[in-house]
Amino acid sequence: MYKNTYLFILTILMFSACKDEDPNTSDNGIPTVQNESTNVVLKDEDITFAEGLGHNAMSTTSFAIPQLLDVYYPDNTSTNRPLFMFIHGGGFTGGIKHKPEIVDMANYYASRGWVFASIDYRTTQELGTIEGMTPEGLISFYKGMAPQEWIETALEGAETPHQVQQAIAMYLAQRDAKAALRWLVANADTYDINTDFITVGGASAGAITTIALGISNLEDFRDEITTADDPTLSTTNLEETYDVKSMVYFWGSSIKLDVYEGVYNLARYARYESNDPELFMAHGTAEDPVTPYEGALELQSIYDSIGVYQQLETIQLPNGNPAGHGAWNGVVDGKGIYELSFDFLVERQNLNVE
Repeated sequence: MYKNTYLFILTILMFSACKDEDPNTSDNGIPTVQNESTNVVLKDEDITFAEGLGHNAMSTTSFAIPQLLDVYYPDNTSTNRPLFMFIHGGGFTGGIKHKPEIVDMANYYASRGWVFASIDYRTTQELGTIEGMTPEGLISFYKGMAPQEWIETALEGAETPHQVQQAIAMYLAQRDAKAALRWLVANADTYDINTDFITVGGASAGAITTIALGISNLEDFRDEITTADDPTLSTTNLEETYDVKSMVYFWGSSIKLDVYEGVYNLARYARYESNDPELFMAHGTAEDPVTPYEGALELQSIYDSIGVYQQLETIQLPNGNPAGHGAWNGVVDGKGIYELSFDFLVERQNLNVE
């Protein structure tokens, strides 16, 4: 059992994406995708999926901030499409949903039949200025944004105001990512999504958020705050549920889930169960103080212990050197991470392929 303070110190120091006559619809309920880039890709951008409380540099009272996502989808007649929701990285201090590599990945998948959603979420950029605040003042400043016990634990472990904000932003990112997935489920008919085939993925902080989303219970990072404290919760499709089938992880870790267990005094690994989503990991062995390779090995061991399928691909750079953090060009036997994850999802979700 980790102590709360230790968990937050560790975390913050780490950081200083059926009809028979329809050729794209199977008659057995399983989506059909394409091996090659077959479809023209359409894009709906800057959709508001929810609101969340935040601050700017001058505010003393929090206010509602729209949270946005982009949806990429194939220009075809399929009514049975798998979903891939992706969460960008950025150390919980920044990052964008339209990072060029994520746009490339979105087009890779949407052109092959997926609905691919790339989401934004609140980071430290929406947490205002807290220098000089007392602990009591800070708890009041962030009331409704993060649970009091989470803030108090952050204060115990952080050494600087920025580290406090990073710890709080971890919670906000999770709340927003779950809200984004609920929005996609609520709007599944709009994009002909088959909600039995949901994949969530991310890179770095996005991979950390992916693990916490796929493994945690539906109510975790949701019910710790009420609409009385945060009226924007009413915009987050609280009534929707989801079932993540697969997770795709690029150079991440399970640290946020560890933090959650520490804050709420749960036994370590308490959230891992035999019905958890299957897991694809792409991670390099180059020295990485942010998300070290050992984090992938730890998840591999946990998954093996609960009997859930996982696949760890140890990626290298194209020149054969070990890959490090952010290695979007990482390869294994000549295959890049888009193709490697594509193969995993097709095989493990038993998708029909044209």
